[in-house]
Amino acid sequence: MDKELHDQITSILNDVDDMTIATQRADGFPQATTVTFVNDGLTLYFFTPEKAQKTTNIDKNNKVSLTINRPYKKWDVFEGLSMGGIATFVDGPEEKEKIGGLLFKKFPNLASYIPAYDESDIAYIRVDPKVISVLDYKKGFGHNELVEV
Repeated sequence: MDKELHDQITSILNDVDDMTIATQRADGFPQATTVTFVNDGLTLYFFTPEKAQKTTNIDKNNKVSLTINRPYKKWDVFEGLSMGGIATFVDGPEEKEKIGGLLFKKFPNLASYIPAYDESDIAYIRVDPKVISVLDYKKGFGHNELVEV
């Protein structure tokens, strides 16, 4: 992947707060859920209640798809990402601490929500992208570039 495309991808990841992640339910239907995320380069992280449906789905099939889009009002400026990746539960204290640091940096008001959760009830999830489609309608309606990671 060239530097310009890499920079465009990381710019979107750094600037956007939410993504829609799709997992596969036990009945075979896809399930799309919006979650808040942080990133370290191209690696994405989010946390969710341990008993959430998406954690059950990921536990059974860790292949996920997701979308991340900049806000837009006109199609000719649409810019976003569509990814396929592998989701992994984070267990190590160092990586959890790293995720916490990234979360507090991006979302300073997070501290006000922490007392509502018991740490043992939270699942930390890392998504390592395998394929990224960069959508950039400034280059033409429907323009996208596919990148294997």
